[in-house]
Amino acid sequence: MRNDECKIRLITPSGKEQVFLKEEDHWVQTSTRGIKRPCTAEQVLSHLLPALYFGRVTTKVERIGG
Repeated sequence: MRNDECKIRLITPSGKEQVFLKEEDHWVQTSTRGIKRPCTAEQVLSHLLPALYFGRVTTKVERIGG
């Protein structure tokens, strides 16, 4: 699975969600309120790695497209 074939979802215990999606040549973060922000791969990792380590959020990786 390549970067542009997946969607990463971080879900807090209260139900708030952040979604990271690769669009063309950059990543996009979408908040629970629907606000979209461009971000770098390093920013994606800075959100993902603590979530995986501390386990305070549910992390889901979903296949999209082909």
